[in-house]
Amino acid sequence: MADGHQPRLVGEGVLLEPLGPEHAAPIDELVADEAVQRFTLVPVPPPVGFGATWVERYARGWREGGRAGFAILLDGAFAGLALAPHLDVDAREGELGYVVSPGARGRGVALDALRTLTAWVVDDLGLLRVELRIDAENAGSKRVAERAGYRREGVLRSVHVKQGARADLEIWSRLAGDG
Repeated sequence: MADGHQPRLVGEGVLLEPLGPEHAAPIDELVADEAVQRFTLVPVPPPVGFGATWVERYARGWREGGRAGFAILLDGAFAGLALAPHLDVDAREGELGYVVSPGARGRGVALDALRTLTAWVVDDLGLLRVELRIDAENAGSKRVAERAGYRREGVLRSVHVKQGARADLEIWSRLAGDG
């Protein structure tokens, strides 16, 4: 991982491009969205320069091993993020996530991005187990996970703290042999 360039990944209708400085401003716009703030671990309010910080965090994570981040491009325009916030190639497991811009929601972007990212970590990186952590109230994300072949394993109760409120996270997984 760390000794090579992070690849561009081609989905059915999306392109997953490694995060770079050009994505910082679109990420700042994305994290200002109420649904993103509600259902993700993004701090509320997001600090100034959050997009640039995230881009650097994922670039460093790729260089050091353990993380990969992609901008989702739809018809050449920024449509969200496809993330691997945790990759453990030695243990052959990881965690993935996706965040779609408001204008791209409801168009199959998240499903295409998740399928593309899953195929990459399983087929190219050799992961055997991939997890998603989804806010228990995020029905849309749970539908995407199910349609992408992930299975709900259970709930981590009261594990996510944001603005003084606690929330439950569902664990969804996919094994290399599933589907």
